[in-house]
Amino acid sequence: MLTIEHGNEPMLIERARQVRELVFIQEQGIDTALEYDDLDPECLHFVGILNDKPVATARLRPIGAGIAKVERVATVRDARGNGYGRDIMLEVEQVAKREGLTELKLGAQLTALSFYERLGYEAFGDEFLDADLPHRMMKKTW
Repeated sequence: MLTIEHGNEPMLIERARQVRELVFIQEQGIDTALEYDDLDPECLHFVGILNDKPVATARLRPIGAGIAKVERVATVRDARGNGYGRDIMLEVEQVAKREGLTELKLGAQLTALSFYERLGYEAFGDEFLDADLPHRMMKKTW
């Protein structure tokens, strides 16, 4: 069973980075300098752990009054298809609501639009490139 931890302790950030390394850098070819920015310390990190191994992650970054951005959502290849990405996103939303946030935004890779739509996010704005991959902004409010 997946256990989800969240916080901003260095050890948890390192576990999140292990997932990001596998998915974004190795699998998608994103430059390390783009993936590992200086925002990690100001974010709340979520890590899904299965058999003591980090398999899914996301981070939550405040961007305004009542608004935060969900970033770096990823599940390692051999753990996909089990609902772990959904589980991480639902945990992010629960924590955001407890913290008094009323809106979440994210930049979704086009290949993930339907995943976020099933979770109630709506696309807005034009397509854009982030790390040379096509994205659209999405948001969810409550």
